[in-house]
Amino acid sequence: MSNRLAHETSPYLLQHAENPVDWLPWSDEAFAEARRRAVPVLLSVGYSSCHWCHVMAHESFEDEETAAYLNEHFVSVKVDREERPDVDAVYMEAVQAATGQGGWPMTVFLTPEAEPFYFGTYFPPEPRHGMPSFQQVLEGVRTAWADRRDEVAEVAGRIVRDLAGRTLAFDAPHPPGQDELHAALMGLAREFDAVRGGFGGAPKFPPSMVLEFLLRYHARTGSEGALQMVQATCEAMARGGIYDQLGGGFARYAVDAGWTVPHFEKMLYDNALLCRVYAHLWRATGSDLARRIALETADFMVRELRTAQGGLASALDADSDDGSGAHVEGAFYVWTPEQLREVLGEEDGRFAEGYFGVTEDGTFEHGASVLQLPDGEPLVDAARVASVRQRLLEARERRPRPGRDDKIVAAWNGLAVAALAETGAYFDRPDLVEAATETADLLVRTHMDYHGRLTRTSLDGQAGTHAGVLEDYADVAEGFLALAAVSGEAVWVEFAGLLLDTVLRHFAAPDGAALYDTADDAEALIRRPQDPTDNAAPSGWTAAAGALLSYAALTGSSRHREAAERALGVVTALGSRAPRFIGWGLAVAEAVLDGPREIAVVGSLEDPATRALHRTALLGTAPGAVVAVGPPGSEELPLLADRPLFQQRPAAYVCRNFTCDAPTGDPKVLASLIVGRS
Repeated sequence: MSNRLAHETSPYLLQHAENPVDWLPWSDEAFAEARRRAVPVLLSVGYSSCHWCHVMAHESFEDEETAAYLNEHFVSVKVDREERPDVDAVYMEAVQAATGQGGWPMTVFLTPEAEPFYFGTYFPPEPRHGMPSFQQVLEGVRTAWADRRDEVAEVAGRIVRDLAGRTLAFDAPHPPGQDELHAALMGLAREFDAVRGGFGGAPKFPPSMVLEFLLRYHARTGSEGALQMVQATCEAMARGGIYDQLGGGFARYAVDAGWTVPHFEKMLYDNALLCRVYAHLWRATGSDLARRIALETADFMVRELRTAQGGLASALDADSDDGSGAHVEGAFYVWTPEQLREVLGEEDGRFAEGYFGVTEDGTFEHGASVLQLPDGEPLVDAARVASVRQRLLEARERRPRPGRDDKIVAAWNGLAVAALAETGAYFDRPDLVEAATETADLLVRTHMDYHGRLTRTSLDGQAGTHAGVLEDYADVAEGFLALAAVSGEAVWVEFAGLLLDTVLRHFAAPDGAALYDTADDAEALIRRPQDPTDNAAPSGWTAAAGALLSYAALTGSSRHREAAERALGVVTALGSRAPRFIGWGLAVAEAVLDGPREIAVVGSLEDPATRALHRTALLGTAPGAVVAVGPPGSEELPLLADRPLFQQRPAAYVCRNFTCDAPTGDPKVLASLIVGRS
């Protein structure tokens, strides 16, 4: 055998194509080879921007002696978790059930029937901190396989039976009501960090989906407490080291509770979700900070993640060359006082130290500091700050850049379409709307077939071989619906409908109350994954519920509305118990409670009066409100049907729960109809 990764489309797998380990991708061929040789399978799961994945690869998978042992006694399978979230989810569930924790790199030993029997994450090359060395693990697994095969088979069978028995049962076939949403708010208030913003302690992750729920809860109820949690968290993140104070964009998470030191990789999904959160916070409050962060994050995505095909790359690595040839985490982003003075001169260097919280001792490692705004937005010379930022950014551009994972993931690009379209519309940035449109075009052209089926990933314009999972269908549909609202192009609603029909046909349980993460005709794993809780991005289950609800409001489809409401039953069951982990489901439930409102703007898009009504409609804060805009007599969208001009002028119609207000041509009247509390 030899390494078989050279022709894969995953940059993560391609990083391992030169390893002396005889890697195979996840495939029938790999397990057939294990059966033929009667050896176990080493399953190694990671992703391109994972720091400890790179460490283990360098220590073990690039080591000739370790590779020779693996090649003799195992079939080695390498999986990109971003390309195969289904494989990752199934075996991560087994790892967490067996060890109480999980993470990446994920290291699992399987029988040739793909049943897991031994688990771990990172293993060092020598024993340390109570961990065995990777060589010791390999020898132990080989010995058990050779001498106690029956015992291994029994353990594997029991694990698979235990996983199969983990059915998700809940007795709540209806969406949450006001009482359940209030209970969720109270649960979040108890876990809120009133000093540093966010929820819980270290490590601290951006709670994007929860913030969307809180903004909608505030819009519906006027709750100041809900809004304050959003404002405090958004300000703390924007001021912290988790936000790139020079180039914009957010890192994956902070290792501390105060948002100071990030884990430096930048993921597309975080930035798409947070861009949208800050844009929505600006919509609710007019905050200058929220406006700046939304625009800077959008610009970061387009500037640094855009690919030649018009899509957005998955991630930037945490590590980069520190100038000496060594790859070091955060090297691209951190500064010492001396480095500031070298770029800025003595006087501006001292100013930058104070402004960005750079100290002699450093806030990170080796005396370096992560740039932050410890004093918020102090009263300083704005022109001086802009000059300092620009000079530091130009100097940073001369450093070796972090690697970029150019893989296009359908779901994350769908999230980005929504964020870029809305941010562009709110802040009169047609270039951002154009970027959203180009990304949506790529998804249709490269990822979607005529039957409404999606491919999960592509690279350099070439579609991968892996089927889309539920989050792909849901998030791409969400992006298309947001783009339709901004652009007035009904074709995006049609595409969303195709995807959502696939969801109902292939991802729904027979009773319609549950959704699966993989299609009914997808590759069968040891368990069909199903998870209604949010992780770094909205769960596919609740994201699908949100897209189904919006589509129903735009088209009048009772079938899609009923499907959305059934899917939200799991939020009724979990919302008050674990609100931090089902935030998007709670946000969608807010939209159900509000209607959602349906806003039809009728008039020529060339008419300034139409554009004024359309902009007002997009800026409404009513939870989950849908917007359609088009000329009178348009039949492309049911929401626009039978809506004439009002007194021969462009008009807006607002409907809710089968009742419509009188049409208006006055943006101020329209604005009063689409705030949450009315």
